[in-house]
Amino acid sequence: MAPLPPRAMSLVFLFLFLFFTAASATRRLDDAGGQPTTSSSATAFLRARCATTLYPDICYDSLLPYASAFQTSHVKLAVAAADVAAAKLRAFSARINDLLVQGGAARVDAALKDCKSTISNAGDLARQSSAELGQLDAGAAAAGVSSRQARWHVSNVQTWLSAAITDEGTCTDGFEEAGEAAAGSPAGKEVAAGVARVKQHTSIALALVNGIPL
Repeated sequence: MAPLPPRAMSLVFLFLFLFFTAASATRRLDDAGGQPTTSSSATAFLRARCATTLYPDICYDSLLPYASAFQTSHVKLAVAAADVAAAKLRAFSARINDLLVQGGAARVDAALKDCKSTISNAGDLARQSSAELGQLDAGAAAAGVSSRQARWHVSNVQTWLSAAITDEGTCTDGFEEAGEAAAGSPAGKEVAAGVARVKQHTSIALALVNGIPL
């Protein structure tokens, strides 16, 4: 068989190079579940910080998708945690509203209304915390935040997230105060389980804020 002309040989080598490059990239994406890989330093940082919380596994699993955003930044990690807590609270508040629309016994509905108010307030506090941490992060990036200002931002967030946890507890307290029938109702049991879940994420956010070096 006659040898291929130089131009044809060049095209063959180019094709083979592009083919194997694309295959390698596909394998890397497949290994990451179709997403760009997260740096090992970011995941190690997340694992270490989550170990300081009461719920290390939940912390790691819920925040890993945002690792490329916070990398090894304590403040950015706390922002992500506050955002996750706010999203969980928003979804829970919507679910409480659905239960109210369905209607039920008078005491259950009264407890649900109180619960919706306190959970909504907790969500506002989580969002407020995220915004405050965002100001701290922006100021630090611009080298415009003193240690005194940083402590002030962190103190505000600690106060707000602590208040959010109190609000979450108030929700379940309302059902207990409404009586055994209300607390043991399907709505009461669902709310108690929901409060336990959102409380975990708020607690994680507060623990990560407490870990911000000042």
